[in-house]
Amino acid sequence: MWLCVALLSLSLCLGLMGHVRAQEEADDMEMDVEDAIDDMQEEDVEEEEEKAPSPPPVPTVTYKAPEPMGEHYFAESFDKGTLQGWVLSQAKKEGIDEDIAKYDGKWEVEEMKDTKLPGDKGLVLKSKAKHHAVSALLLRPFTFDTKPLIVQYEVNFQTGIDCGGAYVKLLSQTPDLDLEEFVDKTPYTIMFGPDKCGEDYKLHFIFRHKNPKTGEFEEKHAKKPDADLRTYYTDKKTHLFTLVLNPDNSFEILIDQTVVNSGSLLNDMTPPINPLAEIEDPDDHKPEDWDERPKIQDPDSVKPEDWDEDAPAKIPDEDAVKPDGWLDDEPEYIGDPDALKPEDWDEDMDGAWEAPQIPNPVCETAPGCGPWERPVIDNPNYKGKWKPPMIDNPNYQGVWKPRKIPNPDFFEDLHPFRMTPFSAVGLELWSMSSDIFFDNFFVTSDRNVAERWAADGWGLKKAAEGAAEDDILRRSPRNRKLRKD
Repeated sequence: MWLCVALLSLSLCLGLMGHVRAQEEADDMEMDVEDAIDDMQEEDVEEEEEKAPSPPPVPTVTYKAPEPMGEHYFAESFDKGTLQGWVLSQAKKEGIDEDIAKYDGKWEVEEMKDTKLPGDKGLVLKSKAKHHAVSALLLRPFTFDTKPLIVQYEVNFQTGIDCGGAYVKLLSQTPDLDLEEFVDKTPYTIMFGPDKCGEDYKLHFIFRHKNPKTGEFEEKHAKKPDADLRTYYTDKKTHLFTLVLNPDNSFEILIDQTVVNSGSLLNDMTPPINPLAEIEDPDDHKPEDWDERPKIQDPDSVKPEDWDEDAPAKIPDEDAVKPDGWLDDEPEYIGDPDALKPEDWDEDMDGAWEAPQIPNPVCETAPGCGPWERPVIDNPNYKGKWKPPMIDNPNYQGVWKPRKIPNPDFFEDLHPFRMTPFSAVGLELWSMSSDIFFDNFFVTSDRNVAERWAADGWGLKKAAEGAAEDDILRRSPRNRKLRKD
């Protein structure tokens, strides 16, 4: 009997052990299958990443020097790589120290430092804190008659601009014009372009108007643009500056072919083109008995008998009561009991030492310490110093003004567009910043021709700079991740 039971138990144990071993083998097999699936998924992901389409190549912008295609007076792209046709000033500026009087600032014809358009060259102001002057003759003088004037050129502040100008001068046609003697006082017809110092961002349009009575010239300045110009001076991009003057005396100033200022030569220049027809008589003087007071004190008014001028503005509040717990005999501040006299304290030199004062800790839980005083309130009987009331002045004659007389210097110029002809383009600049890049100067009377020149020159730069920005964006890690997703 016992033998049968033992055999039966042994059989059950062997069967159970076999079942456990089979289950473990099945589990191992299932884990192997799962690992294999995971490996296959990872390989698929890697293959998908490898097969993910790369961003399309950025279109390349190939530089081609612009060519003037219509009537023009001046066109310069500097793509010959030299200053051929330009004259460096050999003069000295008057009225300043000899050390800085020379126009010895350096100019170079070269590509921009971080050019996006290889092959495109420009005129670069290279020196800091130097006087620079360079100029070139037009193909023929520009005469202001029935056609508009369009002047445009490009500027890039490659290293930013701290204090300095990048404006152009259109030099007046005169018998004694000598480009080698070009200085700040050389007569010009128009000065146009950007200028900046500190936080003052300017875009000049100045012309020299000839007084028809005296023959003297006076600078007339266009009103300040309403647009915020800061970005054009700080973004280190190439910007196109354009001035358009029309025979009807209207003008437009554009940056990157967008109007930033406009107006009329007759109405929007300072000082005005035409003086006033009448002026105040400088010999007229205000009479001594002229009364300009619109109000006077009532001479018939009398101070009331009960008016007390001596009553104080504030009085103690008689209804106030000292708070319970007020400590009259405790001072608000006491000497710091923990303070020690410094070892190097010399009473003969420094006087008797006293501990520094600290708030009295006893007063922290009390409503107050020290002698209690009633608070003050406004005195209901206070009237202050009595003054007679004001009444209309029966003798008031109004504000005196000198009489008007005809202006002896009056003239009326209804055609300020008819300015002095000019025969050269010049840059006469002082700058605390270097590497200012100039390019594609153009003078014409045909706006379509100017726009074509701009498209072939500045337009290429704009396209190249835009393509470079797009390339940077496409290559950024964030954009690559977005494309994968």
